[in-house]
Amino acid sequence: MSTVMVCDDSPLARETMRRNVATVPGVTRVLAAASGEEALARWPVERPSLVLMDVRMPGLGGTESARRLLALHPEANVIMVTVAEDADGVARAVTAGARGYVVKDASREELAATVVQSLTDAQGRRAPAAAGAPSGGAAPTLTERELQVMNGMSRGRSNAEIGKELYLSEDTVKTHARRLFRKLGAADRAQAVAVGFRWGLVR
Repeated sequence: MSTVMVCDDSPLARETMRRNVATVPGVTRVLAAASGEEALARWPVERPSLVLMDVRMPGLGGTESARRLLALHPEANVIMVTVAEDADGVARAVTAGARGYVVKDASREELAATVVQSLTDAQGRRAPAAAGAPSGGAAPTLTERELQVMNGMSRGRSNAEIGKELYLSEDTVKTHARRLFRKLGAADRAQAVAVGFRWGLVR
């Protein structure tokens, strides 16, 4: 029996996600918050099992809201909701304690899988592998170049900008990025950075 809070400033996005989450097995109640400030105020009262927090919102913003929530309540379970390629916002939230992310255009099935995994793993105090956290074992071995590329990604740099910093062509950076994704089991930049932070490969 779990309660999920959906925090998004867009009424349409908020209601769509609320309806989708309400169909997830094990979720008995879905709360809706229109801002990070509202989520911070309501969390101590409602104490939801999971907060789905939009990264980009006016006012306090999702990343800062997640940081403050987790600083006040380390036991909170937060998953960031983001547009694809928003590596910087995800990375900052993950360093603050968010357990991962889900993209806004994820299918209902993908969203459900992330919610179920997050709720299940939160009960065991483990970060959800589906949301960009290590699932056990040794950290992957990355080359110096791969670490440099991931560090550039964590700072929100484009492949071209990373190439200029490292004196590499953009195509070469893309090659390193593909190898990096494969080693980390990541589908995109945001997930690679999230996994990197979880493993302590990015600081």
